[in-house]
This record gives sequence, C-alpha cells and structure tokens, in this order.
Amino acid sequence: MSKYPNTFLLFKRRPQTRYWLMLTNDTYDQTYNLFFNSQRVNERLQSVPLHKLAHYDLAGLEKLLKALRQDIKLTIEFVGFTGERWPASQKLIQRKRVPLE
Repeated sequence: MSKYPNTFLLFKRRPQTRYWLMLTNDTYDQTYNLFFNSQRVNERLQSVPLHKLAHYDLAGLEKLLKALRQDIKLTIEFVGFTGERWPASQKLIQRKRVPLE
C-alpha cells in the first residue's frame, strides 16, 4: 500500500500524457501548495490541488521533498522560489520566473 494514495489515483498512464508535481510558494499566506498536473498532447493542462503545507519552513520542506522523491519519481516544478536556496545544500531552487508568477 502506498503512502500517497490520492496521487496514484490521478496517475492514469495514458499515452502522450505528461505528469508532474508543482510546488508553489505562497508568500502572502506563508504556505506551500502542492499540485498534481497532467497534460495530454494538444489538450489543456489539468491541475489538481493535493496539499497545503501550513508549516512555512524551507528546511522542513527540503526534508519533506527528499522523502517524497524517494517514493514518487515525478518531476517537481517550483513556482515562487526565484532566487531562493535550499538551507542544507545551498543549491538554487528556481533560476528563472515562470509565466505563472
């Protein structure tokens, strides 16, 4: 049994479909929001909100993502983290702004 049952219900393995997670930094509410995105070729993007992290701590988020990446092998897109660095590794989180910002 998976630790993330809702995510696997959304993942349907359709051909010519791209799946990824999007993590947004909401600086106004001081929360992180996680979305499951999918898009078939020549179709609109579908974005489903998965979770809102009310604990606004970048070090805690880094640990959570490390554990999540061990279980879920989807690409994670970051929005709202332009110029910020991970506390432990000092790697840049997001280089350029995306059109959603």
